[in-house]
Amino acid sequence: MNLMKKRKCTNIAIGLIFLFSGIEYAVILPTIWMYLQTLHAQPYFLGLGLSAFSLTGLLAGPLFGHWSDRTHKTKAVILFANLFEISGNFMYFMGTSKWLLLSSRLVAGIGTGAGASIFGYLTRATAPVDRSAVFAAVMACRQTGLLIGPAFNLFLRLCDFKLGPFQVNKYTSPGLFMCLMWLLLQVVVALLYWDLPPRKDENGKDEENKPLVQSCDPETYRSINCDQTSTEGHESPTDVHIQSPFHNFSARKEYLREEVVVLLTAQFVTLFNQTALETMVTPLTQKYFGFSELENSVMYCLCGIEVIGGFFLVRWLSSRISDRIILAVGLLICNVSCVWCLVFLASPRGGPHWLLAEFIIGVFLQVLGLPFVAVSQVSLFSKLTAEKTQGFSQGLRRSVGGLATILGPLWAGGLTGSLYIMIGMMMALLILLTVMMALSFKYLVEPHVGNDQTGVPEDCG
Repeated sequence: MNLMKKRKCTNIAIGLIFLFSGIEYAVILPTIWMYLQTLHAQPYFLGLGLSAFSLTGLLAGPLFGHWSDRTHKTKAVILFANLFEISGNFMYFMGTSKWLLLSSRLVAGIGTGAGASIFGYLTRATAPVDRSAVFAAVMACRQTGLLIGPAFNLFLRLCDFKLGPFQVNKYTSPGLFMCLMWLLLQVVVALLYWDLPPRKDENGKDEENKPLVQSCDPETYRSINCDQTSTEGHESPTDVHIQSPFHNFSARKEYLREEVVVLLTAQFVTLFNQTALETMVTPLTQKYFGFSELENSVMYCLCGIEVIGGFFLVRWLSSRISDRIILAVGLLICNVSCVWCLVFLASPRGGPHWLLAEFIIGVFLQVLGLPFVAVSQVSLFSKLTAEKTQGFSQGLRRSVGGLATILGPLWAGGLTGSLYIMIGMMMALLILLTVMMALSFKYLVEPHVGNDQTGVPEDCG
């Protein structure tokens, strides 16, 4: 099989991984609270179960990313991580107690850590100019899973039979279904996924070993300074590959730069606001519109379609405008949405039809802004951090997102009756992020890379 076919097969496998992760979220979430009730769980177990999945994913991401950085064996990482997804979902299917159910989400969450390794691979395998489009397509796969996931519940809720000692019903069947799906994915990854070499530049050298330099000021760090570049430019390719990716690595210099801090803040704020909105929406629709499961499912379906359309719009725009402009547009839309919700939804006014229109506009704007911010910050983050440690860096970024997905529902869940406070916090975070982005706007660009034979960057003259 030639390299092109291997790359296509690998991309299909990656798409399926993210598709299945979206399906899992959409299949488990609608029934987990009723499942817990059958096990006589207290209400706080719902928050624990949802947070447990994010918590172990938060911890596993950097570890799996570090593993793939050292070995460049992403396939082994994915196959290992999927074992936790398979085990966790089978535990969820067993469901003999509320503690086993909680443990099942902890175990399954570890499997999500493979996403850091995959983003690291995609960074090494794609040119910076194509990265936004690639990341948008991958994220759209997950959103597609979120969109089609509820359709599987239509037949899973009809299950009512015995499988050995276990009862298969509408509560346990999602766990069995996802266990089988992840088993199928193991086979797909084993057959279709290939650990491909990093892309080459025009001189035939590995891109990940090229210096990432934006300034010759010795106090300014990108991933290697000018003095290092002039000496390392004479190393043989063999020497470069023998070195650990964390040779001369400094976490402080790599991640505590203002542009990187801005992007990590964008990751946190985006997911905090998204999960807070998801937590707020269903109580709000029940209170003001009397929505049942059917209406809420239709609403989430429409939001899913909008998000997928947004990702493909960003994919198209990424070849025409820069990442930082896309980020600025997304933040503008999110700010407008938050102001709208603060004015019209925190203190509802008008008749039912007018209130429904206000609600639809607020949700539409919030959902529209998400793809712009999500794709641009991931793409910029991959360009502003060193490629040789990209797996670990993406794991750190996803851990920041995992923290947001834990805190967002906890914040919104207790304040559905105090929307001024809840939405006010979302607005404050967005304003903070917008100010940070404006102050660091000039740094949110891909660093210049030297192309001469000595390895000295063009900026260094």
